[in-house]
Amino acid sequence: MPEHLASKSDKIGLPPGTPVFVGEQRSDEIKMQVIDYGESVFDHRTVDDVKALFPYRDKSTISWINIDGLHDVDLVQGLCQHFEIHPLVIEDILSPQQRPKIEVFDQYLYIVFKMLNYQNEEIVSEQISLILGKTFVITFQEVPGDIFDSLRERIEKGRGRIRKNQSDYLAYSIMDVVIDHYFLVLESLGDEIESLEENVLNNPQESFLEDLYYLRHRLIYMRKATWPLREVVSTLQRGELTFIKKSTLRFIGDLYDHIAQVIDTVETNREMVSSILDVYLSMMSNKMNEIMKVLTIIATIFIPLSFLAGVYGMNFDMNAGPFNMPELSYKYGYLIFWGISLLTGGGLVFFFRRKKWL
Repeated sequence: MPEHLASKSDKIGLPPGTPVFVGEQRSDEIKMQVIDYGESVFDHRTVDDVKALFPYRDKSTISWINIDGLHDVDLVQGLCQHFEIHPLVIEDILSPQQRPKIEVFDQYLYIVFKMLNYQNEEIVSEQISLILGKTFVITFQEVPGDIFDSLRERIEKGRGRIRKNQSDYLAYSIMDVVIDHYFLVLESLGDEIESLEENVLNNPQESFLEDLYYLRHRLIYMRKATWPLREVVSTLQRGELTFIKKSTLRFIGDLYDHIAQVIDTVETNREMVSSILDVYLSMMSNKMNEIMKVLTIIATIFIPLSFLAGVYGMNFDMNAGPFNMPELSYKYGYLIFWGISLLTGGGLVFFFRRKKWL
């Protein structure tokens, strides 16, 4: 049984909000990074003690706290409690099997979404839990390594408008990087679909059926990660949340367009895979029909030959009477039999070709 399933059983009967890590148990230490910046200041550091992150709650600058690893429940709980995060949110953070969603609280927003990568023809998924406060953003990841290096570089070098904006723009930028990587995953899946379509049309094989179902499974998984995210972005776009500045709403609208485009591409790819599957089944059926046609023609040719061989293979007594198989006494009876057989078979083949059955 997978470890995350076994951990889920540990939560049965516990009160709501009880922090229990549901995921792969790890022995490495949790990595904690913080980027603190303003229009004219920048500081990027890695800390070993969770208490070193506490002062960033009330700083006037913008702070991005990133936690790599969730298996240390006490550390995660201690950080969240200092930032006054609701126990139910802590429980969700420690359960990396959540559906993408957004929850609104008085002092912060809690957003869950999936970070996807395409590696070795596999979709590698990781849950990102994001907490957006007035001057801080906290992100929780299950394992080290992510896709945000370009964003960190933009913050460090002051590229674009990110250093001039507030924490809501930072949250938007994080989600934008994640959604941009969805297009990279879709591009890889699209190339695989085109290659598989070409192979199916040129030389359909039984092994392609497994590839089609596996590809369809990956698209369904990606659909589950993207469809709920559209609801999340739509909630942010409405302009009803005090955490989202009007200047950021236009960018969130562009983010909504991107996720809608991702969803449309996923649906298009699913339809293409279904069409390829239909073509494959149709071609395999036609191939089977061709085989059955050839076998039927061969059987049809041998039916009269079997009849002739059956008749003349019977035991007759020529001395019993003139009508008791007199052909058995012919000098060239054997050659006559083969001549009739060849003429019969050749005539049937000629007839089938005239009918374009061959």
